[in-house]
Amino acid sequence: MTSLDPVLDKDGVRLTVEDAVATVTLTNPAKRNAQSPALWRALAEAGRALPGSVRVVVLRGEGRSFSAGLDRQAFTPEGLDGEPSFFDLARGTDAELDAAIAAAQEGFVWLRRNDLVSIAAVQGHAIGAGFQLALACDLRVVASDAQFAMRETSLGLVPDLTGTYPLVGLVGYARALEICATGRFVQADEAERTGLANLMVPAEDLDAAVRDLAGALLAAPRDALIETKALLRDAPGRSYEAQRSAERAAQARRLRDLAGLSD
Repeated sequence: MTSLDPVLDKDGVRLTVEDAVATVTLTNPAKRNAQSPALWRALAEAGRALPGSVRVVVLRGEGRSFSAGLDRQAFTPEGLDGEPSFFDLARGTDAELDAAIAAAQEGFVWLRRNDLVSIAAVQGHAIGAGFQLALACDLRVVASDAQFAMRETSLGLVPDLTGTYPLVGLVGYARALEICATGRFVQADEAERTGLANLMVPAEDLDAAVRDLAGALLAAPRDALIETKALLRDAPGRSYEAQRSAERAAQARRLRDLAGLSD
C-alpha cells in the first residue's frame, strides 16, 4: 500500500501509510496537541486500522509541541464536552472506573506490538499524557528543544497511561521516582544521556533523522526483527536460564523458516 491519503483523520489524530511505514500525527497544534478521551479512542482506532504491511509506526505532533498533556478542561467539574468529568468517573463503581482507565490505555498499548517498531518524534513539550505517549513507543528521537515532564503526581494523580513500566525500564527506579515525584522538566540532552531518548538532533533535522531510523529498521528481515523484539521485551521478566531457553526456541524457528521447513 502506497498512499499519503489519510486512512483515518478524526478527533486530533491522522493516520497515513506509505509502503511499510505508518505515520500517526497529532493534529491540534493550536492547543499544543492536548489530549482527550476522544483522542485516545482515535489512537486506538488508528492501531486497529493499520494494514498488515506496516512494519514501522512514526508518532509525531504538528506544531511546536509533541503533546502538552491532557486538556486542562478535563480537570474542571464540567469536564470536556461530551465526556464524563473526572468527578463523574470517581462516582462510578470500581469496575466502571477500571474499565474507563483501561479504555484510555488502549490508545497506547498497541504501539508496543511485537510485529511493529514504533518511533516517537518529539519536539517541544511532552508533558504528562504526552510524555506517556512518547514512552509507549519503542524508540524516541528528540529535537534539541524537547522537554519531558510527568506532572500527574503534582496534580494528586498517578501516571496511568502505561508510562510507568517503560520509564523505570529506561532510567531505573530511583530516577523514575524523582522525575514523577518532582514533576520537573527533563531536557533533551538529559533524555539522551540517561537513555530516555535514543537520539537527539537539531529541531530542523528531526524528520530526516526519523526517516533514516525507519529505513534502517526496515532493512532487517521482518520475522527476525519480530523475534528479536519479543526476546528483548520479555527478558526482564525471565531468569537467565529461561531467557537462554527462549533464545534457543526463537533461533530454532528462524533456522527452520530460512530452510523452508516451518509450518
